[in-house]
Amino acid sequence: MALLRVASLVVVAMWTGGLAVLGFVAAPEIFSTLEAAEPANGRVLAGQVFGAVFARFQHWAWILGTILIGLFIARALLGPRPRKLGLRVLAVAIMISLGAATAFAITPRIDTIRTETKGSISSLPDSDSRKAEFGRLHALSSIFMLITLAGGVGLLWAESHDSH
Repeated sequence: MALLRVASLVVVAMWTGGLAVLGFVAAPEIFSTLEAAEPANGRVLAGQVFGAVFARFQHWAWILGTILIGLFIARALLGPRPRKLGLRVLAVAIMISLGAATAFAITPRIDTIRTETKGSISSLPDSDSRKAEFGRLHALSSIFMLITLAGGVGLLWAESHDSH
């Protein structure tokens, strides 16, 4: 059914587009604006603002991912079945899992480090283990976001090239 395929495209575009806007537009702008306005604490505040926005987006991403899987199943049941359906469902499951890992494992640890640190993480000496761990966790979170974004682009390509 063409309508379900279009709905799948819209859902994956919302998810992928939202993630791209957050990572490539919102985050850099939030950080540069708040650091310029408040040099002493702007980076800390920007981290808090972006963290809150990203946490809210994660809830929407999980909803969109669940809807997308539902649309794939509906298309398979009503026909024609999407090509490589198993890979598409696996991609969505991985994308959701990476978001969950970020939300439930990485972000809480980052928040703990921020709470334990007075001022900015960047003001800590390079020898401080909290600074190193924060850097590793932030990098892992960014990698998970890029993998999710790449998965979304792959799903967009698959959905747009499906001949059904």
